[in-house]
Amino acid sequence: MKIKEKKVLVFGSGISGEAACSLLLREGAEVVLYDGNDKLDREEILSKIPESGNGSLQILLGTLADEKKAQLLKTLDLVVMSPGVPTDLPIVNEMRDRGIPIWGEIELAYEAGKGEVLAITGTNGKTTTTSLLGQIMKNYTENTYVVGNIGNPYTSVALETTEDSVIVAEMSSFQLETIETFRPRVSAILNITPDHLDRYDHCMQNYIDAKFRITQNQTPDDAFIFWNDDPIIRHELAKHGLKAHLYPFAAVKEDGAIAYVEDHEVKITEPIAFNMEQEELALTGQHNLYNSLAAGISANLAGIAKENIRKALSDFRGVEHRLEKVARVRGIDFINDSKATNVNSCW
Repeated sequence: MKIKEKKVLVFGSGISGEAACSLLLREGAEVVLYDGNDKLDREEILSKIPESGNGSLQILLGTLADEKKAQLLKTLDLVVMSPGVPTDLPIVNEMRDRGIPIWGEIELAYEAGKGEVLAITGTNGKTTTTSLLGQIMKNYTENTYVVGNIGNPYTSVALETTEDSVIVAEMSSFQLETIETFRPRVSAILNITPDHLDRYDHCMQNYIDAKFRITQNQTPDDAFIFWNDDPIIRHELAKHGLKAHLYPFAAVKEDGAIAYVEDHEVKITEPIAFNMEQEELALTGQHNLYNSLAAGISANLAGIAKENIRKALSDFRGVEHRLEKVARVRGIDFINDSKATNVNSCW
C-alpha cells in the first residue's frame, strides 16, 4: 500500500504510536492518532512528534461518540495498531468488519524499510539475545539497527535503512499479532512458557500461535532457530507447516541439534562450523548459554566471521538491570533483575 495521501488511524499513543505517526507524516499520510485515555495531554503528545507541525495530525482522546466513530471509520484507508492495544476490542472488530486493513507498528516499519531482518522472540531471554546479536552485528557493520520490544520502535529508524542494513528485532507476541507480510531472514523462538494469558483469553494456544507468527512468511531460503528441548516448541513444529530451514539448539549434543556444548566446548555445526570454550562465554548460567547459542547461530547465518562471533560472545557484558551481577558480599552474589517482566522460567 502506498501511504502518501492515505488517511491512517494510529491506535494507541506511547512510544510506538508516536514513532508510527512520525513515519506516516514523513511519508505524506493524513494521520489520526487515537487513544482511549482522555487524561493524556495533547500538547505533550504533539511535542514528541516534530512532523506534526504542518497540521496534518489529528488527535482524538477518550471514548468516541457513535456518530463521530462512524464518520471516522468511513474515511480510513489503514489502521496501525500499537502493541499494547488488544486486537479484539469492539471498535477494532468493527474496523475489521468494514474491511479496513489493520497493521501493527512492525508491519508498517517493515513495509517502509529496507535491509535484512533478524528477529527474536520467546517468553524469556529475548532482550539479552537481541542485545547480544545486535552487538555482534554492530561490530560487523555500522548500518545495524536494534529495534522492537527492546525499546526502540522499528518505525523510528525504518526510513533511514538501506538495502545493506541489518535490523535486529526483539519481537513480543503483541507485536507479532498484527504482522501481515513481515518476513525475517532469520527468526528465533527461544522458549515458550505461559505468559500474558489475560491478553489471550487465558488460552495458551492463542499465545503460542502468536509466537509462531514470527516464521509464518518465511521460505526455504530463510532460517528458523529454536530451543530443541522446549516441549511446546517441539510439539508445535509440525502444526505450523514451517517452510524455513530449521536450526535447533540444545544444552548437549542430541538428534537434530546443530548447536550445543560437548566436552566443555560450544559447537555450532551449521552453516559454518564454529567452536569456542564454554568458559570463554561472557554470559554465565544455563539460560545465558541458550541465549549465546541462539545469537551465535543467527550471526553465523548472517555471514559473520567465526573470530568476530567468538570475540563478541566473550566480550559482551549483558543487559543492564537484567540478571546483572552487581556485587558479592560474604560469598553471596547480588543480582539486579529489576527490568524482568516475567517471573516464570523455562530454563
